[in-house]
Amino acid sequence: MSVIVKLFANFREAMGKGSVEVEDVKNVGELIEKLILLKGKLAREFYYPETKEFVKSIQIMVNGKRVKIPEDLEKPLKSGDEVAIFPPVAGGAAL
Repeated sequence: MSVIVKLFANFREAMGKGSVEVEDVKNVGELIEKLILLKGKLAREFYYPETKEFVKSIQIMVNGKRVKIPEDLEKPLKSGDEVAIFPPVAGGAAL
C-alpha cells in the first residue's frame, strides 16, 4: 500500500524534492511521522519549536479534500491516495 505525497514551499525544500511515494501508512498521522523519519528536517515544519504540538495552520489535502490538523490525524489512507501538504498561508488583500 502506498500513497503519493506532494510537498510545497518549505516542505519541498526540507525534503529536497516535490513529491515522494510513501508505503505502509494507515492514516494521516502515520504518514506525517513516516515523512519525518525519511527527512528529520520536516519535524520543524510540522511541529511548533521545542514541542510535539502540530502547527495547526498547515494545509493538508487528501484527494483534494482538506484535512484538519490535529482533529483528522486518524483519517484513514488507502493505496493510491494523493496527499498534498502546504505551509501555513497568511495575508490578505491590500487596500
